Amino acid sequence: MPISAARMTAYSILQRLESGRDFAVDLLQRREVSELKEADRRLAMEIVMGVLRWRGELDFQIESLSGKKVDGFDPEVRTALRMGVYQIRFLERIPKRAVVDDAVELTKSARKRSAAGLVNAVLRKCRPPDQRLTGRNFKDLSADNLESVRRAFPAWILQRWEANFGTATESGKSAAMRLAHASLLTPRTTLRVVDAFANLKDLRHELEAEGVATSVCRFAIAQGLTIESGQVQNSRAYREGRVVIQDESSQLVAESVAPEPGQIILDLCAAPGMKAGQIAQKLGTGNMVACDRSASRLRTLTTLLPAQVPAAVKLSLIRLDAGQELPFRARFDRILVDAPCSGTGTLARNPEIKWRLRSQDITRLAELQAKMLRNALSVLAPDGRLVYATCSLEPEENERVVEKILSVSPGFRALGASELTNLHPHLASLFDSKGFFRTRPDLHTMDGFNAAVIVRQANTD
Repeated sequence: MPISAARMTAYSILQRLESGRDFAVDLLQRREVSELKEADRRLAMEIVMGVLRWRGELDFQIESLSGKKVDGFDPEVRTALRMGVYQIRFLERIPKRAVVDDAVELTKSARKRSAAGLVNAVLRKCRPPDQRLTGRNFKDLSADNLESVRRAFPAWILQRWEANFGTATESGKSAAMRLAHASLLTPRTTLRVVDAFANLKDLRHELEAEGVATSVCRFAIAQGLTIESGQVQNSRAYREGRVVIQDESSQLVAESVAPEPGQIILDLCAAPGMKAGQIAQKLGTGNMVACDRSASRLRTLTTLLPAQVPAAVKLSLIRLDAGQELPFRARFDRILVDAPCSGTGTLARNPEIKWRLRSQDITRLAELQAKMLRNALSVLAPDGRLVYATCSLEPEENERVVEKILSVSPGFRALGASELTNLHPHLASLFDSKGFFRTRPDLHTMDGFNAAVIVRQANTD
């Protein structure tokens, strides 16, 4: 019996992810996925991302059904079981028989024929839950479903979030659990209109005529659109590069750089180039230097960024390690340090991160981030502005890095909440009392980002 194209593709991707080197978001962009029929492509994506988001809960169910520790299964068998349990417990319109049959055939195709009977038995015992776990309303979650959410995360991440965000919320449920729940849901898709001066109303009408309904983003009001329904990838605007998919929080970080025409801009960790493109559009005329340490990511930057950069902006692409002393003689009017980080604000979008991350990684990353920030400050022009940002929710990677470096960097200071509110009044609710910009999936329905805006006083050299 042939295995469905969607499940075969999902299985192949999940097996590749076992190596710990690849990322789902990249593998799902590969040709073998894009060439699937639309229904198969969407199912393959749903299975891959669902298995990664809910892996801890799936493993709990597998162990309960099989009486065997999940680590005792061969990786090929474990993947087939996770896929099967996910489809039975989370996807309502998938016939169970098709799920079981394909899981058995996947096991056989992986040369694990001796395990086919076990896979069949475990999945036949699996039953849908009384209440589906995919509802978006946190208040409606039962105690059992809250336990499922808890099992879907490594314990150390939840303990950390309980310590940092654990204030009680509605019905006694903790803010940490609300954040965890939001980090398990499929994130909404937001667009950035590439032309900073385009008419949003006209573009929305154009998209609507092609079956793509949108609304203006709550905070990224100048260029941001939220997709309410439809497939934007099929639209003319998307094919022509007039809109790009970019989370609202990412757009807001780039907006905070606030370039002015004629300035010299530095983006130290620019790949894949979405923020750099947004900054260049707003710059209009001037010079922009975009850097990245990775040769492969720089190639991606070289492919994607030039099309977004206005003709009057001189663009230079440089491979460098921002953790080392920077080679520039010039001083930059604006600098963006979108530092490599743990990514805990993007777990809904990159769920494999939580299974690869270790607590000691946060300390290691904070040390690298501090080096990058210190190096970037050294090439900031007097009266210049630097935005330090991460997509991490962890204090060690955000305010503690900024406070540590500023404490030993005379002549620099972080802008306060009132100053930032004057500059960006529509973002006032996103600045905390110290002036740090913060977004969270559970509070703002966007990725979690943290940022600080640092200025260099005049005549400090």
